[in-house]
This record gives sequence, C-alpha cells and structure tokens, in this order.
Amino acid sequence: MKNTNKQKIIKRLKILEGQIRGLQEMVMKDVYCIDVITQTSAVKQGLSNVEDLLLENHLGSCILNQLKSGQTNKAKNEILKVYKLKRK
Repeated sequence: MKNTNKQKIIKRLKILEGQIRGLQEMVMKDVYCIDVITQTSAVKQGLSNVEDLLLENHLGSCILNQLKSGQTNKAKNEILKVYKLKRK
C-alpha cells in the first residue's frame, strides 16, 4: 500500500474513532434517538469510504500484480470475494 493511501486511511479511521466515542457519549446522555441515528449513518458512510479506498488500492496494486505474474485464478477469486462482501 502506498504511504499516501495509508495515511489517508489512518486519518479517516481516526475520525471514525472520534465519531464512535461521540456516539457513546450521546447514548450515555440520552440524546434524542434521531440525532444518534443520524450520527450512526455518518459513521457507516465513513466506513464505506474507507472500504472504497482499500478496495481501490487493492485493485490497483495487489490484483494488478497478481495478473501480471500469471496468478489469474487468485486475482479472480479475490475480486469475487470482495464483490460478495460488498453486497452484504
């Protein structure tokens, strides 16, 4: 993984970590349910964005290298695995 991509992912995960802590506080303080749900939705979107970055990196480097080295079955299986995970 490129260092710049790694830094982006770590930055986003730290933001998400803060959001999760904020959610815990909201629940402890009995904040209005819709406000909590709004924040959980933001966290889910943030995780989805992290997944997208990881997938983009994987396809652009790992899968590409597998194809170049003739590991087409391994590349195909990994692509299918990620596809199935994203559909859940």
